[in-house]
Amino acid sequence: MKTGTVIEWLKKEGQEVDKGELVVEVLSEKTTYDIEAPAAGVLRFILVDAGSEVPVGATLAFVGDPDEEISAEEIKVETPTADAAIEIVRAKEVPTPFAAEERVLASPAAKRLAREHGVDLTQISGTGPSGRIVEDDLKRFLDYRAQSLPKVREVLPLTGIRKTTAERLASSFQTAPHSFLIVEVETTKAAQLRKARCVSYTSILTSAIAQALSEHRIVNSRLVNGKLQVFEDINIGVAVSTEKGLLVPVITHADKKRVEEISVELEELAEKARQGKLLREQLTGGTFTLTNLGMFAVDQFLPIINPPECAILAAGRIAEKPVVIDKKIEIKSMMSLTLAYDHRIIDGAPAAKFLGRIKEIIEGKFKKEK
Repeated sequence: MKTGTVIEWLKKEGQEVDKGELVVEVLSEKTTYDIEAPAAGVLRFILVDAGSEVPVGATLAFVGDPDEEISAEEIKVETPTADAAIEIVRAKEVPTPFAAEERVLASPAAKRLAREHGVDLTQISGTGPSGRIVEDDLKRFLDYRAQSLPKVREVLPLTGIRKTTAERLASSFQTAPHSFLIVEVETTKAAQLRKARCVSYTSILTSAIAQALSEHRIVNSRLVNGKLQVFEDINIGVAVSTEKGLLVPVITHADKKRVEEISVELEELAEKARQGKLLREQLTGGTFTLTNLGMFAVDQFLPIINPPECAILAAGRIAEKPVVIDKKIEIKSMMSLTLAYDHRIIDGAPAAKFLGRIKEIIEGKFKKEK
């Protein structure tokens, strides 16, 4: 984690706060945290506005006595740039997000319009004295943009979880050569197990993956500095969709847990993920990931590997299909599984054996389950 985003200030400047009282909500790369007041006093200065992204360790606000003197030199905030984090003194009359516009020669009316419409003034050529950007320049630019571009309904910042997901998955797809294997699995036995033990299909898949990983260790590995690290622990991450983005809570030591234990733990972790209450240790340490879109009526899809892992399994919906068995057509409940794997680490044959073993387990071979 390098940066965080201030989501909401729960207290305003000038309000009294008690030690330990919640003051601000911050979105990290993976979850949301409530930050408490470090001491009792008055919230004197808020240095970072809601919606702003700042580096880890930046000062967000000052808490002090009502009559305590704080100099302008003390009121500083770390602001990240393309190259490094720099310190900028925050002047109360100049909001930090627009301080950079002061370097552009523009009239106050033009700057106001630019702020209202999210326009980068460096994109506009001014027609005023010495190339000064005036209000008419902004209006012409806005008219041109409205005619040449599709109408934008809203602008959503790519921050926090969504930003991290985008960066990590883009890096994964560019770095790891993805290969895919797809197999259809009959789910009759899995449905019986689900009913008998009151567990979810996702927990059955997680249990099957854990057992298959214990028999095919190469899939439970990662590539670091040209060396292959094969993990002893089998920790299965399960992708959970939340309002703030995709989270992957981890079932640790999944190979040592019964399917009922996995089902209960998954339900608890998924609920915490949706509430933004997951702890950091519940989001780290995964060695393999499962993503299931079957509940959204998706038949099959090609997932992107969750780095630094070397493989991910995608599960589609369960649907009745005609299947040929002993030269006869029968209707069976079938599910599509797609394995995406890093071809630098795993070849096609070992990947096929691993996926085949998962198929065997789901179709009825739960004898080795612990």
